[in-house]
Amino acid sequence: MVLSTSLHSLCIIPHTSQSKIPSIFNLLKSPLAKTHIKINPIFKPSTLSLFTQPSNLRPKTQNFRSPTIRSLFTGIVEEMGEIKQLGMANHGGFDLKIHAKTVIEDVHLGDSIAVNGTCLTVTDFDTYLGEFTVGLAPETLRKTSLSELEPGSLVNLERAIQPTGRMGGHFVQGHVDGTGEIVGKQVEGDSLWIKVKTDKNLLKYVVPKGFIAIDGTSLTVVDVFEEELCFNFMLVAYTQQKVVIPLKEIGQKVNLEVDILGKYVERLLSSGFVDSIKDSRFPDTHNKN
Repeated sequence: MVLSTSLHSLCIIPHTSQSKIPSIFNLLKSPLAKTHIKINPIFKPSTLSLFTQPSNLRPKTQNFRSPTIRSLFTGIVEEMGEIKQLGMANHGGFDLKIHAKTVIEDVHLGDSIAVNGTCLTVTDFDTYLGEFTVGLAPETLRKTSLSELEPGSLVNLERAIQPTGRMGGHFVQGHVDGTGEIVGKQVEGDSLWIKVKTDKNLLKYVVPKGFIAIDGTSLTVVDVFEEELCFNFMLVAYTQQKVVIPLKEIGQKVNLEVDILGKYVERLLSSGFVDSIKDSRFPDTHNKN
């Protein structure tokens, strides 16, 4: 599908042949992606127009304009939600509307919910319809795989952890470091092996038997293949039923968040912090008389 826009409208014009991974966010400028924006002086109506018609929201719907919340997640997916709408909003940004059951039970404006591992803020919700809306910044779309979503897509959802909750996975910030590409899928018994290729700047933080969040799912790395810039992991039968990763095909992207501990260690070593500690504990005495 291709985006078509005029001075007063934004709509999708379906093609006779649909691409394997449709995207409505190709208007974002990126050195890795070609834009498919088509400027027309004349409005072309479409049944797939994005947010051009007034929504029939119930009285429980609310609006929120100043989200500034920092949250922590565990990487234990609570449910898979369904994308209902996505596209440009009246305020000039991008909105993503998701249908869910569990995460909306106690939702509040400003709450943080991880969507495929991306920490996003609830800006609107309707408990009657079981829907909530989150805002997307252009940088979020460039850094994550959310730009590949379309109505009907399933996404992993997790609410921010509360102090009284169990820490079932590992510390996940919801700050996606980058994306990886699925390059292999292999079934072994009732388990599924998946191989992911990523940038070498991310792969250096990936270690065998270490933690990694993939589309917001806390998983254990099995092997790292340095020459191929790849790593793999395994999904047991239960996990395959609860997350979206098995639904993705070879060639599709996944969001990656590496273990924050590795980045802290690298930062401390490069800053000279370790040397300063050594100097404070073992002062140089060879210059003393």
